[in-house]
Amino acid sequence: MTSFRSEPILWIHVAGLAMLPLFLLLCLLFLSVGEPLLPVWVELLLVASIGVIPLLWMQLHRPFYIFAILGVALKPENLTEQQRKILCLINTKLNRFLALVAAILLVGVLWQLYQVVPQVERLARFLPQWRSLGLLLAALAFFASNLFLQIPVSLARVLVTNDTEFAAIEPLSLEKIKQDFTILGVRVNQIVPQLFPSLREINTDSQKPLK
Repeated sequence: MTSFRSEPILWIHVAGLAMLPLFLLLCLLFLSVGEPLLPVWVELLLVASIGVIPLLWMQLHRPFYIFAILGVALKPENLTEQQRKILCLINTKLNRFLALVAAILLVGVLWQLYQVVPQVERLARFLPQWRSLGLLLAALAFFASNLFLQIPVSLARVLVTNDTEFAAIEPLSLEKIKQDFTILGVRVNQIVPQLFPSLREINTDSQKPLK
């Protein structure tokens, strides 16, 4: 039986952490556009609210359904027992706490970005110097940063679970999945198998004797 840690979509989402620095840099660049129109704390509150509150609210109430990517989502009825166990680990109080901690840390990072804005203002001179547009784009970049942090954080509980503990988990029911998770994207029968070969097939092929 293939280990639950070999679920490809887990590692696709974890790899999304690589996008976090990029979107934080974009946020910094857009924060450097134009002259401040509002007090710093007001701009900080605006950017943080758009970038953090919607995702944090989702993670606290109906966590992101991780079997979704690039606008498509695997139909809940097509999930394997192993995949439904993974969702059970995501829908926990610990993950809600981790989501809150991640949001607070990211707001701290946003404050640090504001401190270095004067040092990068020259880099943003090629952009239209409309402060309102800059703040909007900064908020959207910060939203993306939060997204690429929150989803991998939600998988931390899964990746540290041992095999014995995982085997004892009761799979989440179809009704609970639809009720407790935010499922975004067009629902399809398959996602990852179309992009990646089955790990089981790879292992099987590697065990075949050479001719």
